[in-house]
Amino acid sequence: MHETTVMLIELGAVILGLGLVGRFAGRIGMSPIPLYLLGGLAFGRGGVFPLSATENFIEVGAEIGVLLLLLLLGLEYTAAELVTSLKTQYPSGIVDFLLNATPGALAGLLLGWGPAGVLALAGVTWISSSGVIAKVLTDLRRLGNRETPVILGVLVMEDLSMAVYLPLLSAILAGAGLAGGSVTLLVALGTVGAVLYVALRHGRFISRAVSSDTPEMLLLVVLGLTLLVAGIAQRLQVSAAVGAFLVGIALSGETATSARALLTPLRDLFAAVFFVFFGLSTRPAEIPPVLVPALLLAVVTIVTKVLTGWYAARRAGVNRRGRLRAGGALVARGEFSIVIAGLAVSVEPDVGPLATAYVLLLVIAGPLAARWTEPAVGVLRALLTRGRREQEDGSPPAGAASGAAGDSGGDSGKGVDSGEGAASGTLRH
Repeated sequence: MHETTVMLIELGAVILGLGLVGRFAGRIGMSPIPLYLLGGLAFGRGGVFPLSATENFIEVGAEIGVLLLLLLLGLEYTAAELVTSLKTQYPSGIVDFLLNATPGALAGLLLGWGPAGVLALAGVTWISSSGVIAKVLTDLRRLGNRETPVILGVLVMEDLSMAVYLPLLSAILAGAGLAGGSVTLLVALGTVGAVLYVALRHGRFISRAVSSDTPEMLLLVVLGLTLLVAGIAQRLQVSAAVGAFLVGIALSGETATSARALLTPLRDLFAAVFFVFFGLSTRPAEIPPVLVPALLLAVVTIVTKVLTGWYAARRAGVNRRGRLRAGGALVARGEFSIVIAGLAVSVEPDVGPLATAYVLLLVIAGPLAARWTEPAVGVLRALLTRGRREQEDGSPPAGAASGAAGDSGGDSGKGVDSGEGAASGTLRH
């Protein structure tokens, strides 16, 4: 009885604390994820107030949090949208992978990690945070901007890639050889393909079978189905998270809309528990030694994500300002990076502290980059132009001035502000 009492007190304090820090984060306009991670560090091993009675409960809650994150993400897309994104965005997805996974892989090699650690860190630096980015786009009122579908397309490609990446990482972490890893990858690809086919051809029948006029029944059926499929997927070494994602894809229409409304509060609760649990499993003393590599990785991958957004938006015919906004919006890392590190920490313990520090840096820098990348580059270009003019002898000659004006006009003709005037770009800020 005493242990139950202590567990209730600890659990109540944790959930209340999450609510308070979440409200504080909302007041100052930032994501609550870094505060959740810091809270976990404070209450974990080596923290200020270590938890004892609730650790097992929080671990189970963290597993459910991952599944709900992926389920809700799957509910955001239909199978047709995913197939369309695959056809139109795959070049951007390839560039995204090469530019952003490479720094993590190189860092893992320089740190002397094994294949599992290298692959995990590559994933940590590759995947942007869909949750943080969606909130930032909403807060900045950019959902109607021309670059927003490009941003979402890149995120969809990353989410789909997780259906292959996570099983492959799980196989390597489990010590499977080349043959075992190949079988796991083929099973994962076959499962994803089969689910997409069923969702495209028979999605409305699945949704109709799951649908219910009673919210309670719909909640129980969707949640139970998700846990069941996730468990079977884990048994097949496809990854429980991917199983939950595929359940979300299979549901569509009114069923998906109703399920989102019912499951969103549960997702927010258990996702917060997940971030706390990841902080609990990391010793605070392990963070300072990895701050320098985390900071270097953060700086490099901020640049590579901006380049990714620029490339993807340019392919879609978006103007220069929109390309910069797209790149800045993709900077934030979050839930997927922590999920990957959480899988790998048992094999490569150093992944946890480095990923925690890295995510803390970029989940704070992400909203700032989304807001200020385009204005900052504009100011920098103006300063560079002024500096070049000041290096000349006195005022530039008339021919040079007209040449500069001609260059500016040429940029406009090339699409610097095509489709969106300077005034409208300013209003969207």
